[in-house]
Amino acid sequence: MATALKNLNDYNKENFSDISEKKFGIVQAEWHSDITDVLCQGAIDTLLEHGAQKENIFRNMVPGSFELTLGAQLLAQQEEIDAVICIGVVIKGDTKHDDYINNAVANGLTTVSLKYNKPVSFGLVTTNNLEQALDRAGGKHGNKGIEAAAAAIQMLSF
Repeated sequence: MATALKNLNDYNKENFSDISEKKFGIVQAEWHSDITDVLCQGAIDTLLEHGAQKENIFRNMVPGSFELTLGAQLLAQQEEIDAVICIGVVIKGDTKHDDYINNAVANGLTTVSLKYNKPVSFGLVTTNNLEQALDRAGGKHGNKGIEAAAAAIQMLSF
């Protein structure tokens, strides 16, 4: 988690296993695509850096962060997919919509992970404003897409 004391790009890679034969599904929300594109590229770059093959990374778009759950389930139910990485952004607005979406996505992704016994990583940026979102999409707090990919790799090494 990004805080003033920790950057999203700081993670321990010592215990990562070989992922060269693993297949990854990425579900990316189109809403706030200027941010989710950066997050997704961070995830892809991280997978490639750690040995994933480009042809084993499958990216799928969904309209918004609320739809990440179904997108993750559709990927996770495929036997050949080893892990799913979910990328989205929810920025607090004038209403409580962010609470409902964030809770639904967190609970939904947990359910998908447990149902299919596969890593489903939470690359959802949940912030109070646009500046905080940009800080977590390659800004001063790093890139949450990198963190989500690293979490998927680590869970495959478990």
